[in-house]
Amino acid sequence: MAGLTAEDTPLRDTSEVADFARGCFRPAAADRVGVELEFLVFDGTAAASHVPLARVERALPALPGGSRVTFEPGGQLELSGPPGPLQDALARMAADVAAVRDALRAAGLALAGVGLDPIRPARRQLRMPRYEAMAEFLGVPYGPLMMCSTASIQVNLDLGERPATRWERAHAFGPVLMAAFANSPLSGGRPCGWMSGRQAVWEHLDRTRTAPVPASGDPAADWAEYLLDARLMLVREGEERYRAVRDGSTFRDWLKAGGEQRPTAEDLVYHATTVFPPVRPRGWLEIRYLDAQHPAIWPVCVAVTHALVTDDRAADAAMAATESFQRSCRELWGVAARCGLTDPRLRRAAEACFRAALEALPRLGVGPGLACRVAAFADRHVTTGRSPAADLMDPTSARRVPTWLNDEGWE
Repeated sequence: MAGLTAEDTPLRDTSEVADFARGCFRPAAADRVGVELEFLVFDGTAAASHVPLARVERALPALPGGSRVTFEPGGQLELSGPPGPLQDALARMAADVAAVRDALRAAGLALAGVGLDPIRPARRQLRMPRYEAMAEFLGVPYGPLMMCSTASIQVNLDLGERPATRWERAHAFGPVLMAAFANSPLSGGRPCGWMSGRQAVWEHLDRTRTAPVPASGDPAADWAEYLLDARLMLVREGEERYRAVRDGSTFRDWLKAGGEQRPTAEDLVYHATTVFPPVRPRGWLEIRYLDAQHPAIWPVCVAVTHALVTDDRAADAAMAATESFQRSCRELWGVAARCGLTDPRLRRAAEACFRAALEALPRLGVGPGLACRVAAFADRHVTTGRSPAADLMDPTSARRVPTWLNDEGWE
């Protein structure tokens, strides 16, 4: 809200949108990490059945790490950990994941760390007015899939003293990290044709709000233009009343319309929460392009992402490894989602990125245990060119439960 007028005062012109955008890129001396994990919840004996939210809520324990528990519209469980130094953030979230997993297991339920529901059709459980309007705007079939059937890892990072640099890195490494952690190849019980079916869902939604923010070298200006040109999803008409906007108008159109119904500063802030690019600035970086992972693997995902974006030496090495395809980075988002690490360019880049991250982890205070897990993940998935999605489709697997439903230790 820095630089904006009072929340209920109509905006004068686009300069106030630019002020808001600049406020989203304030430098930060701290170097905290915030982790948000989404999981699908299954009945361990009836995997094809939807689990009522009330059953999950009854089973949830007190959380020792202080994570906030929320639910997505389809009943996906989300844990949002308090931000802190990397090791502290990981330890607190790990404690909470373990507590939730044990409590749900005792109630006959299982956490599935997978980016797209492999077998169940989309079904909404939450009926709040905002979600009603969102569902109307997004339409079928991809709206319900996004709202009810997807799950992700969100890594939140401070912007540091050079916000533009971290913004550039978060985008540059996006296709590589998306491919390395692609983990949603199934839908309706069959391969969906994408290593990250979750990302495929996002690709088919309104691209004015889900495409990467274009890069001109001025992140704040780019973010302001993105917000102005994104279509309006919904407008608030009261405390609990929302109206879907279906005429294709953008925030810029609303601002230009003038009159008494011009958007306010509060409307702009709310509009910014309804756009979902792969990286979103909010005074920190929200990295949103990662599929949910197995309960034992998510720390690897967070540690590697943090290392590549925040450690200068690791970032320089990784940028050098991805330099050859930076001009086609926009195209590579789709390649990464469809092919994962089977794409040779992405596999080679991922190998270099993981090497750089592994070298950085001791500098970031990461102990040998997690470093070994990162190395093991690289050996199993990156070196072989097999994103985690490949394991979920492995027809030779003779497990007692489906691979994606196995929430035991990483095997």
